Amino acid sequence: MKNDEILAKNLVNYSCKIKPKEKVLVEFSPCAQNLVNELIKEIYKVGAYPFLHMKDAKLMRSLLLGTTTEHSKLCTKYMKPIFEDMDAYIGISGGDNVYESSDVPSSQMQLFSINYSKPIHHDIRVKKTKWVILKYPTAGFAQLANMSSEAFEKYYYDVCCLNYQKMNDAMTPLKDLMENTDKVRIVAPNTDLTFSIKGIKAIKCAGEMNIPDGEIYTAPVKNSVNGKITYNVPTIYAGKRFDNVCLEFKDGKIINATCSNGGNLSLNKILDTDEGARYVGEFSFGLNPYILEPMLDILFDEKICGSIHFTPGSCYDDAYNGNQSAVHWDMVLCQRKEYGGGEIWFDDKLIRRDGLFVLDELKGLNPDALK
Repeated sequence: MKNDEILAKNLVNYSCKIKPKEKVLVEFSPCAQNLVNELIKEIYKVGAYPFLHMKDAKLMRSLLLGTTTEHSKLCTKYMKPIFEDMDAYIGISGGDNVYESSDVPSSQMQLFSINYSKPIHHDIRVKKTKWVILKYPTAGFAQLANMSSEAFEKYYYDVCCLNYQKMNDAMTPLKDLMENTDKVRIVAPNTDLTFSIKGIKAIKCAGEMNIPDGEIYTAPVKNSVNGKITYNVPTIYAGKRFDNVCLEFKDGKIINATCSNGGNLSLNKILDTDEGARYVGEFSFGLNPYILEPMLDILFDEKICGSIHFTPGSCYDDAYNGNQSAVHWDMVLCQRKEYGGGEIWFDDKLIRRDGLFVLDELKGLNPDALK
């Protein structure tokens, strides 16, 4: 069976669990037409109905440059009935230039995010449909990974088609531990951060909403975060790259934010989008055994084996801490030895050192056990 056939079968039957008569919106970039073709076949095979919406990064750049509040709200008005009528959503993005929107003013990005992305994707797609999102392998994607196109394609399908059921089962002890933990401490170079996760659910992500997948997330109690964290994985937001982002917290709020690339002004402007952008909505472990190096794509980078991400902005409803924002910015800290190492403590008990779990009940999540 070809790679796209396998991936389509997994997306329809495992990730979204599509049932007969369900309506499935497939939103895709032009580069993904081969996969979309297989998705159409698989959706029909289970007795459901596919609907298509193509979205191109270059055209979106032009749209974003000229959009206004009125226009972006009209975009929402146009798309809202479509999204509300769907039972499931499969989103496939991709292109040759990750920086396609880098010259779009941040004010335009924020305007569209507030008036379109949040009401459509956060309020409807995430809350009311079954969904999964992924990127399609392109030459530009391979370039980000510093790999040949052929090597990257093999890597991509290894990452995306691993045994997610095995991963899901191995996550259960960590989920139970997180849901019975109060105080968390994260230690790494230029990082010493404490917060509480008491009373907030932990959610396993094993191939159902993101491909590739491999994380388990919760959220900090909103006002409990204190200390400093320095992220050693580059991050892109609104088409701009930021390196070595350092955030300092007091009683949950980011009181100081710097970076070594991308500009402190740009960084702080994003964090000033709204009140919730300076509070954290997610704390998550990255667990995918095949993803070892960053490639400036958050769907991959947030799953890096031995990493965590600690996310300024809105929380998820299923791990709710009360923080709402138009921003949800996954920033990644890798704690494997080659990235400087680090420790994670739960209620003063060491659970992970240098990216490897040390408790017997959690060792099934280490890379050798998951491959």
